[in-house]
Amino acid sequence: MATIINMPRLSDTMEEGTVATWLKNVGDKVTEGDILAEIETDKATMEFESFYDGTLLHIGVQAGETAPVDVLLAIIGDEGEDIAALLSGETESTEATAEVAAQSTEKVESAEAAPSAIPEGVEIINMPRLSDTMEEGTVASWLKQVGDPIEEGDILAEIETDKATMEFESFFSGVLLHIGTAVGQTAPVDTLLAIIGPAGTDVSAILAAPPASPKAAISEVEEAPVTPTPKVEPVAAPVATVAASTPNTGRIMASPLAKKIAKEKGIDLQLVTGTGESGRIVKRDVEQYTPAAVSSAQPTVFVPAGQEKQEEIPNSQMRKTIAKRLGASKFSAPHYYLSVEFDMDAAIAFRKQYNSIPDTKISFNDIVVKAVALSLKEHPQVNSQWFDDKMVLNHHVHVGVAVAVEDGLVVPVLRFANEMNLPQIGTQVRDYAGRARTKKLTPQEMDGSTFTVSNLGMFGITEFTSIINQPNSAILSVGAIVQKPVVKEGEIVVGNTMKLTLACDHRTVDGATGAQFLQTLKEFIENPIRLVV
Repeated sequence: MATIINMPRLSDTMEEGTVATWLKNVGDKVTEGDILAEIETDKATMEFESFYDGTLLHIGVQAGETAPVDVLLAIIGDEGEDIAALLSGETESTEATAEVAAQSTEKVESAEAAPSAIPEGVEIINMPRLSDTMEEGTVASWLKQVGDPIEEGDILAEIETDKATMEFESFFSGVLLHIGTAVGQTAPVDTLLAIIGPAGTDVSAILAAPPASPKAAISEVEEAPVTPTPKVEPVAAPVATVAASTPNTGRIMASPLAKKIAKEKGIDLQLVTGTGESGRIVKRDVEQYTPAAVSSAQPTVFVPAGQEKQEEIPNSQMRKTIAKRLGASKFSAPHYYLSVEFDMDAAIAFRKQYNSIPDTKISFNDIVVKAVALSLKEHPQVNSQWFDDKMVLNHHVHVGVAVAVEDGLVVPVLRFANEMNLPQIGTQVRDYAGRARTKKLTPQEMDGSTFTVSNLGMFGITEFTSIINQPNSAILSVGAIVQKPVVKEGEIVVGNTMKLTLACDHRTVDGATGAQFLQTLKEFIENPIRLVV
């Protein structure tokens, strides 16, 4: 009997998924545990395993295509089985299911938005919906205990659904602060499973808050008629492991058990050859691994001169998110720009002297970030955020630093940057930049900025404007330092200058307010000794 496999919801915030690649083709035999496809979510690219044996009869979402959660992804059944009637009935069912899922998500989000005191950096993990028919889950085991450090990708627990027992991964890093559902207990979908956040965080206010009732909210939506698909059993949407690698992307495909054994034995999975499905690394590969030299060569592609050539690159989830957020910012916030030019002679001398200290190296960007942080402390209006019903003046300073990556742009956050010294800022920025380019940043490290600095000076760009990273009220664009003739004490001399442009949201920052902030910033940068006293 044919089994429908729907697009799974692999994270709490996932609304749609993009099929990065299919590892099986129509007509291929499928065994339980085989990797069917790699699916790109709003969090990461993940392996999607089959829980059924049979033949892949139909692919509903092609590689590179994007589809909402709970719509037809594939069909597995007996070889030669007629699924024509199933496909003709699935169209209406899929559309209705997608509409119900969207309404359900909206109601659940509304229910979860009830006021509660959630400390900064804390993430609430709810019981996931791991199959289309799942209404509740039972915790079979916890692999982490309260107080344990958690890294993104760690297996938190094993959860028993109406279909199977599945591993549940963390999408966040921090410390396990609270377990809401103990081993052996059963809880409805979307109720509290665990809380992750910074060590020592008090979560008593979260636990004391009235619980949301998403199940009740969902029941209202479930009354909407949905065309049933007869004789079809929806497949469980497994919690997939983060797909490590394909040869083209540098990620490593390995089973969770293989990863665990490799970690215990200190084996680098990049050096292990996989013998599983599509080269996937499995338990035996790790156990039988012995160090060996690995070499590979990429073929040279020759393109004749004058030949027209085009390449279509599907938009990644990151690129879609950037387009959505920056488009909303540009066309909703009334931007205006203030440009200034600073004398950098003193900053150049200061940096040279500072870097003469053994084992010390700071950049001009570190100087700018520190000066910005101190200036924001004096101008909370520029350190503000705009919301539809209020304006928030932040008296803490969390500076976002824009970092270019292959898929677009990320903004890791320096928390309490005004309290950091220059070497600490430099070390943190270099660490963030390196991990951003290897996609190792956690969501918490990119959340909570109150102001953003974007620096293209290292690329030789002398002046540019940026789009505000909402809900923040401003962003600073930093250009390159250039040598040019300047007038000092009535004489023309060779000087070093740098242009900066402040983009402001006129709803929160008036022109005079932005100008006063830049005057304060000028005092810090042109008199850098103030940064260390």
